[in-house]
Order: sequence, then C-alpha cells, then structure tokens
Amino acid sequence: MSAKNLHFVTLLGSLRKASVNAGVARALPTLAPEGVTISALGSIGEFPLYNADLQAEGFPPAVEAMGAAIVAADGVIVVSPEYNYSVPGVLKNALDWLSRLPAAPFKHKPVLLQSASPGALGGARMQYHLRQTFVFLDARVFNTPEAMIGGAYGKSDSATGDLTDEATKDFLRKHLAAFVDFVQATS
Repeated sequence: MSAKNLHFVTLLGSLRKASVNAGVARALPTLAPEGVTISALGSIGEFPLYNADLQAEGFPPAVEAMGAAIVAADGVIVVSPEYNYSVPGVLKNALDWLSRLPAAPFKHKPVLLQSASPGALGGARMQYHLRQTFVFLDARVFNTPEAMIGGAYGKSDSATGDLTDEATKDFLRKHLAAFVDFVQATS
C-alpha cells in the first residue's frame, strides 16, 4: 500500500528551543516515507493552565486551532521528554484542554509516541504514563516498535538539539514507515 497523501502533525511536549525532543520533531519531516508530510502543531506553551471556569468563557484560540489541525490530520506524533518519571506538566495540560473540545480530536486518531532522554531508558516511563491518558481519549496508539532514544545528548547537537546520529535517523525512518502501515491498516 502506498503512503500517498498522508499528513501527520507533531505535538511537542517540550518548550525549550534546544530540546533534544524538539530536534527529533524537527527531523521527522525529512525522515518521512515518500508521500507522507509532517508538520508541527503550534506551541502548547500558548495554552493557559486548564481551568473549567476559563473553559466556560470559551476555548482559547490556540486550543481550538490545535484541535482542528489534529482532526484534519491522518495521525499525530507526540514527541516528548520525561519529567520526574512521567509526562511533562505542559503536555498534560494541553491534553486536558484538547480533550474537552466538542470535536474530540483524539477519538480514534492514530497516535505515535517518541521520546528522547540523556538517560538510558529514553523516556520510557513517560510513554507508559502517556499511553494511559490516550486510553481515556480513545486514541489508537501505535505499539511496536517503540521509539525511546536513550543517550540523546550524544546523538544531537548540544547547542540546537538537532539530531545528528545517522543510526537514530535510520531507526526513526523505519519507525515512521511502520506507523504508516499501522495508519493504513486501521483506516
């Protein structure tokens, strides 16, 4: 099956410009299979802290725009660091906002998880916690192979976070290709 005309969006769980996870997310469009486009969603740093009183006044424009982009996409790639053995607060906050949109942007949406960390586990604990959240959101999370990039500081440029390791780039190419197969098989 061809990957023609699939479009994925990346949801970045880090706010730091030189984050290794931001570097992974920036590399993905160049690593995508032929016929697949990948673009970045807006910054989750633009979301206020979730508060039902704020929601009652109306959804923030950044939340509505991101939700619409997710609905329009064929799949979502979440690239995030691990904070304190779990999901970064800013990412959880974004998911809390997005989960309340009437369009339910993650319902039945294919989701791919990727993480990079200076530690050996590569963000594994964050991914396992994030999977629990996506169960509630009724997303279809891709299971294997998993992309947990350990020792990430040795695989990226220290000033920019950009991915430099060719073996990691090759793995991510294969990871994206497997996600394409998953999206096409479950569509």
